[in-house]
Amino acid sequence: MPAALYALALGGFGIGLTEFVIMGLLPEVATDFAVTDTAAGYLISGYALSVAVGGIILTVALRGLERRKALLGLLVLFIVGNLMSALAPTYELMLAGRIVAALCHGAFFGIGAVVAADLVAPDRRAGAISIMFAGLTIANVAGVPLGTFIGQSFGWRATFWVITVIGVVAFVAITALVPSTPASAGSVLQEFALFRSGQVWLSMVVTVLGYGGMFGAFTYIAYTLTEVSGFSSSMVPWLLIIFGVGLFIGNLAGGRAADRNLGATLILLLIVLTVTLVGFALTATNQVATVVGLGLMGGIGFATVPGLQMRIMNHASDAPTLASGANIAAFNVGNALGAWLSGLALAVGLGYTSPLWVGAIVTLLGLVVLLVATRVRGGEFARHPSDAITPSVPAHV
Repeated sequence: MPAALYALALGGFGIGLTEFVIMGLLPEVATDFAVTDTAAGYLISGYALSVAVGGIILTVALRGLERRKALLGLLVLFIVGNLMSALAPTYELMLAGRIVAALCHGAFFGIGAVVAADLVAPDRRAGAISIMFAGLTIANVAGVPLGTFIGQSFGWRATFWVITVIGVVAFVAITALVPSTPASAGSVLQEFALFRSGQVWLSMVVTVLGYGGMFGAFTYIAYTLTEVSGFSSSMVPWLLIIFGVGLFIGNLAGGRAADRNLGATLILLLIVLTVTLVGFALTATNQVATVVGLGLMGGIGFATVPGLQMRIMNHASDAPTLASGANIAAFNVGNALGAWLSGLALAVGLGYTSPLWVGAIVTLLGLVVLLVATRVRGGEFARHPSDAITPSVPAHV
């Protein structure tokens, strides 16, 4: 794979670290700014909302720029936002820094996915996208525990200084390694015409439900692990590493499988994910089964990501960048929907395995939509889809 993919992965690592590391630092941040835990939680929800908004708006705003320049501009936002967080004298400025940093998230992965796909031969595009997303999964496995350790040992601001430096290094790496690629052709109205396609909308719905089911199950997993499986709270971070390893392996394996057969891979993964979540819910009182279920949930859940991203790009060959950014927003809508539904299940007293059942139901709905979309299109099981995107630069193998 081209070295440029690893430069993109480094940017993804920094962005993933920014998104998730705050979860381990909330107590320190809340204490430092003398705010409630609820207010501190807005540093997470505010980030997520900003991702969903920025994924569409900035992708459109940057459409006229050569794609490498667009990525570098987004990294400038990332660096500025994290620098604001590191220096923030007040909670309000900290929140502003989180929002600024988050604005780059959706557009970076959206534009980056198109750039990654253009770097390789047509039958390796999903695999290339998975390399870029590998940075995000590594942030979960290693970056978040390390960032939390740095924040707890040297103060939470130190973590944001480290993330800022990672942003600078990623900026240099992308400047040096990622080739120039043409800006999106056509007018803004022409690009938005992609939303006339029923398959584009169906692809986004599959993303919302297929990924949202896994995230809804994961949102309250700490309660499942402690209240149902009987693990101590001190074991939860170590168990989450197992989940993170699953994300990393599943992402790469899912990308390779999607390159071989996109339609069949997505259908199979959603079936297996539904079964996994049901099995996890039924065996959550067994600690060994819980460990296995946690790893499988992460691996199978994130294995869908390269294929889901590739599907919408295939169905929007005239505007792959906007479609890619829209699908990143759909992932975050799925996160919010899954977490909300799981929270409702807990609120009405369905117990700490209910998020797993909710996740299974939502994923099953995603599978149904995918099957309908496949039937409407007349099947998607060819090795090389006829509507695959055309590289805008010569492929590098």
